[in-house]
Formats: sequence, C-alpha cells, structure tokens
Amino acid sequence: MSIESLKQAKIITALITPFHEDGTINYEALPKLIEHLLAHHTQGLLLAGTTAESPTLTHEEELHLFEHVKNIVNGRVPLIAGIGTNDTRDSVEFAKEVANFGGIDAGLAIVPYYNKPSQEGMYQHFLAIAEASDLPIIIYNIPGRVVVEMEPETLLKLAQHPNIIGVKECTSLANMAYLIEHKPDDFLIYTGEDGDAFHAMNLGADGVISVASHTNGDEMHDMLTKIAENDLKGAAAIQRQFIPKVNALFSYPSPAPVKAVLNYMGFDVVPLRLPLVACSSQEAKTIIDVVLEGDATATKETVKGVLRPNY
Repeated sequence: MSIESLKQAKIITALITPFHEDGTINYEALPKLIEHLLAHHTQGLLLAGTTAESPTLTHEEELHLFEHVKNIVNGRVPLIAGIGTNDTRDSVEFAKEVANFGGIDAGLAIVPYYNKPSQEGMYQHFLAIAEASDLPIIIYNIPGRVVVEMEPETLLKLAQHPNIIGVKECTSLANMAYLIEHKPDDFLIYTGEDGDAFHAMNLGADGVISVASHTNGDEMHDMLTKIAENDLKGAAAIQRQFIPKVNALFSYPSPAPVKAVLNYMGFDVVPLRLPLVACSSQEAKTIIDVVLEGDATATKETVKGVLRPNY
C-alpha cells in the first residue's frame, strides 16, 4: 500500500477494540467486523486511536492488534497506527518500531496531553517523531482530550516536513478552512468530527476519520458522493438526517455508544475497559433507535440541536 492509496481514502474508520468479558482483546471478533466495514465503504482503518480505547491498551496488545488487522485486511485498504503519547522519547521509539513492522502506511501521533506543552514544545515533539524513521506521520489535534490546542501556524510549519503528511483536525471549521487554504498541496487534512464531515468536505478536506462509519457508512458514503457530484442539496438532506445519529453516538463517552450499537448488530465487541463503562440497557436502546432506525420520536426526545462530541 502506498501514500497515494491513503490519499484516495475518504472514509477512514477509527476502529474499536473488541474485548471479552474478562477484559482481554477479542481478536476472534475482528474478521467479521472488518469485513462489515469494508463492505460498507470504509476505505482505511485507524488502529489504536481514541475509539480503540488506546490509553488502556498495552504496548504488546497494540502490536498484536496491528498484526491481526494487517493479516485480515491483507493490503485491501491503508492502515494507520496510533503511535503517539505525551512522552516524546516513547513516541519516537514506537514510530521506529512500527516503521520496521511492515504493513502500516502511517502513524497517528496525538498532541501531547497532561503535560500541556507550548507551541514550540509541540513543534519539537512532532519534529522528533518525524525524523526518527521513514514512517509517515499524521498529527492528531484534539484539544477536547488533550487540553492544549495546536495553533494553525504551528501545524502549517510542521506540514513543511516531508515526513509529516497530514492532520486529523478536531478544532473548528474556521481553523480547518485556514489550514486548507494555506497548506502544502500534498498535505492531507481529515476532519475527526463526524458531524462536520459535510462542511469539511465542502471546504476542501481530504476525508473523515470516523466513528459513525462503524454503523452508518453507507449514509456517509452517499453524502460524500453527492458532494463530489456537486449535488449539495442532496448531500445536505443526508446530513440533516445524519447529525442526530452522530449526536447519539457521542451522547455518552465514546466508544460506549458505538459499541452498544455494534453489539446489537451482532458484533461481539463489548465490554469497555475501565475507567470507561458501557451504556445502560435503556441508554443503549435509545441510541440504537436513533442510529439504526432514525426514530423521530427518540431523536426529538434525546437529541436537540447540534452537540459537540462528549469526548
């Protein structure tokens, strides 16, 4: 798989990690889930990201997860591996390890969390990761989880590095518009906000790194297809129906809602690892009614307006 293949991926699913009841990873559940995703327009997979509950995965578990998914996918779509932490040295070593792993097309490195670096600290952190190996790096800018925000100018400075190929941007549409307008031609910009996919793609983003594509990949694909065909009214009609479903999928700390829906759909993916907990049966029923059934009553009773994701 090449970077060119990654550039063609408009819908990249941030893959959940299925667990057994005893808390171990349920690797046996991966083939069925991945085949479902590929059949419903997933064009790339992100492994060991936020949705995968990566803070609770050990280093060895992440490597085993990469190996299992790589073998299942067998080169059909590009793979991105979460390799970043708030420790630059650890991130550098992980990038080197994944670069030698084989079968991984890029690494996703999050803006450092908890230690609250300055813009210069962020710049030096990603520069060190980018120069550690030939693994292409995508920056993950998500202030809702890491407290600090990488400013557009810092990001654009890093975009000049040949080994930093893109960003998963979870700030504002204004920031995204600025980045798209000023980025190098070959720098990839993905929205990490499912609810912003319509707007981001119309602004010129390259794709969406998605949670909702686990359950609503066909809708997302139809919407992006209509955007590409300049049928904005048709795309907007899909978006209006899509927003409540996204809100429901983020109405409790992610990935509890999407795991509840997937479990209902017959994928053995629950439970979650503490400190995250599963949705209650009633919570899950309401989410399922909105996400899968488009239940107007459930939507009106539980989801009002446009919510920012409850990260």
